[in-house]
Amino acid sequence: MTLRIAFAGTPEVAIPSLQALLDAGHDVDAVITRPDAPAGRGRIRTPSPVAAFAESRGLRVLKPAKLADIADELRRIAPACIPVVAYGGLVPAEMLGIPEHGWINLHFSLLPQWRGAAPVQRAIMAGDDVTGASTFRIDAGLDTGPVFGTLTRTIAGDDTAGSLLDALAHDGASLLVQTVANIATLRPVPQSTDDVSHADKLEKADAEIVWSHPAISIDRRIRGCTPEPGAWSSIMGDRIEIGPVGLRPDVTELAAGAFSIGKQVLAGTGSHAVELRQVKPAGKGWMAADAWARGLRTVPERFDAR
Repeated sequence: MTLRIAFAGTPEVAIPSLQALLDAGHDVDAVITRPDAPAGRGRIRTPSPVAAFAESRGLRVLKPAKLADIADELRRIAPACIPVVAYGGLVPAEMLGIPEHGWINLHFSLLPQWRGAAPVQRAIMAGDDVTGASTFRIDAGLDTGPVFGTLTRTIAGDDTAGSLLDALAHDGASLLVQTVANIATLRPVPQSTDDVSHADKLEKADAEIVWSHPAISIDRRIRGCTPEPGAWSSIMGDRIEIGPVGLRPDVTELAAGAFSIGKQVLAGTGSHAVELRQVKPAGKGWMAADAWARGLRTVPERFDAR
């Protein structure tokens, strides 16, 4: 069944869902996204990825500073439902009843686990073996509404937040299309009150590597912060971003924060060493760790481990 809908989303991860809804034949009357925001070194105001995609498809785009600003317009549209993927703002309680079947959110976790802004990142950092995606009806709480459907996905040992989120965005798009197609007959199930966890937004401070932590914890933190906000450490006063590392349980003699430069660049942790592979010095692009180390004018003995 095809429906008259609106769609709300902002970052690139929302695009597969919008494309899938269009491919399914739904009448997307409007696309709601966040206002243009400064981007790049020039801080030029730039449309969101969803806005740029929607405009390229000839869709009408709404960019309210507050969702309440378009309440009357949504009442005029009278959508059957409003699918939401990473919009980036809460729906006012007084607007929840505008669509006949509500606002239907695609969230990248197995609710009630990891409610909040950074579910994929937090799942990797916590060492979860399995994650997934859920569709649910938005209510007045934060990701607390009843669930329509879920899918699961194993977290691989080399998954980064970026690669896992990309996979879930495409898998989740199919789940969202199925939910929307059957929204008139689906009966959502209230979320369990057990195993609730929260996924607060990651700040730059959350991405700092603490070299005294075990290697497995450091590996998870780096992968969970890749590509954003970017894991980092300080060396000689400069912030160095560090990409996913290799685990080296055969090297145990390096102290936490100390590093060794040879055919590989190894860094000590609270357990065993890790192998640095890609780094991004301040003001430069990504480069191989050994090339960066060879280019240092002064070779320090350790990172500024805290």
